Amino acid sequence: MPTQKVISESKSKMQKALDVLQDELKAFRGGRANPGLVDHLKVEYYGNPTPLKSLATISAPEADILMIKPFDPASTKDIEKAIKSSDLSIAPIVEGKFIRLNIPPLSEERRKQLVQQAKQAGEQAKISVRSIRRDANKSLEQQQKDKVITEDDLQSAKKQIDDITKESTDKVDSLVGHKSSEIMNS
Repeated sequence: MPTQKVISESKSKMQKALDVLQDELKAFRGGRANPGLVDHLKVEYYGNPTPLKSLATISAPEADILMIKPFDPASTKDIEKAIKSSDLSIAPIVEGKFIRLNIPPLSEERRKQLVQQAKQAGEQAKISVRSIRRDANKSLEQQQKDKVITEDDLQSAKKQIDDITKESTDKVDSLVGHKSSEIMNS
């Protein structure tokens, strides 16, 4: 396996770790109602856990309200049940074919808890990125041991992997910092 393949695979794996972090951070609520708040919910629909976003349109018509409009009106009760059993601590209000979620303002203590959770998610992403770097370096060292690449190729590839790792951890810090300020300043 040439060094460029190891580097490109590592880069794509690190990007996936960043994508996972971004999706996780969407679930942390700032001051505004955000459809990402309920994106991760699974609804028991005809016996199968189904993502809420594939069962309904989710919108935020106002800063403190989420509106959920199921594609199938028969699924309204299932969606309501999933929201009640989730960790959101928000009571759904069924209004005919719509479900409304009133998002209460966050207390200072809850904001600090959310910032801590966002930082923990960021640390998990950094751990993933570092383990990808470790695996890539092991693969490169094995190639050098097997005489597939030279010592210079090994050092050059390791430097590229380290650069990609630094870039990815900086992005993690940026994402977490942005989300933290959004939570605290809303």
